[in-house]
Amino acid sequence: MLAVLHGRTYRHLFGAQVIALTGSGLATVALGLLAYELAGPRAGAVLGTALAIKMVAYVTVAPIAAALLGGLSRRAVLVALDLVRAGVAVALPWAGEVWQIYVLIFLLQAASAAFTPLFQATIPDVLTDERDYTRALTLSRMAYDLEGLLSPALAAAALTVLGFHDLFLGTAAGFAASALLVVSVLLPRNTPAPRPATTRGIRIYLATPRLRGLLAAHLAAAAAGSMVLVNTVGYVRDVLHRDAPDVAIALGANGIGSLAAAVVLPRLLDRVPDRVVVVRAVAALVVLLFTGTMVAGTWPMLLVLWTLIGAACTFALTPGARLLRRSASPDDRAAVFAADFALSHTCWLVCYPLAGWLASAASMTTAFAVLGVIAAGALMIARRVWVSDTAKSVAVPAGRR
Repeated sequence: MLAVLHGRTYRHLFGAQVIALTGSGLATVALGLLAYELAGPRAGAVLGTALAIKMVAYVTVAPIAAALLGGLSRRAVLVALDLVRAGVAVALPWAGEVWQIYVLIFLLQAASAAFTPLFQATIPDVLTDERDYTRALTLSRMAYDLEGLLSPALAAAALTVLGFHDLFLGTAAGFAASALLVVSVLLPRNTPAPRPATTRGIRIYLATPRLRGLLAAHLAAAAAGSMVLVNTVGYVRDVLHRDAPDVAIALGANGIGSLAAAVVLPRLLDRVPDRVVVVRAVAALVVLLFTGTMVAGTWPMLLVLWTLIGAACTFALTPGARLLRRSASPDDRAAVFAADFALSHTCWLVCYPLAGWLASAASMTTAFAVLGVIAAGALMIARRVWVSDTAKSVAVPAGRR
């Protein structure tokens, strides 16, 4: 798996991703503390609003940025967006009002919404062999999972000697280092092409059977993942009556499951078609959510359930980048990756508040059941619209750009 790091270009790009992720993890901790400093007991509402703003930025900005920036130098755009993110991170400690946090978070996430799909669409042009690309996807997934496990610990260690405002400086340093790594390599040139319409990537995405199936997988993963990310605190503290450190343990179990799945996924995809892996993982998420209505009432069972959900989400989502690569021409790749970014986060934008509202207004069992129904619907859609792994993408005529 680590052989893909022998190439200098991808090694530097992967290093940029890891450093930027670490900086983002520090910002997550610092933002919670800043919200508490400014809003006190209302900190939870502030963070919830900030999360909603993040998703809105992801959904709206990604396709627009792909259309506007697609004809520019990839390296210049990526470096500029990293510097914008670094500048916003430097400004966050100076926020003295809640509305200022909201504005800065929107700017930060808008830059990330433009950066991430373009970065993802660049990797297939750097690693043209599919086996290498699959292993790069696994490394990327592992980086995300390890960031979730290690960034809180790193932030806690830093806070023993620094104030939380200094964590934002660490975030800015991470984005600046990412920009330096990106500027240190030559990236493949964009193929000259007419600038696509804002909706072109979404039209290609929704016209391609395998990508409609992938969108259904995103919905199922959002249903299960929202149950974990939104309701772990309430489940551990209020249902199981356990201490605060056990919240971190439960979230860590979810990350460990995801990490374990990422390790075995490359060899699995060498032998098993992507459709089989994705659809079976979605089916597993359905089973796990309905199982949660019956057996998640004990601490050991919750840890097992969270671990399995983490693994199933990785199996369902990680092959997605391979599907995107196969379903778009080089000219349209950035637009299609941006469409996936926007549409997948729309699923999370729906499931995040639904998971929290159901658990608060009804019960955890009800939340498991309703999200299980959503995942079951997603499974039915995936099986119906994605009938073959060999189906070709459906081209959108150039005249409709």
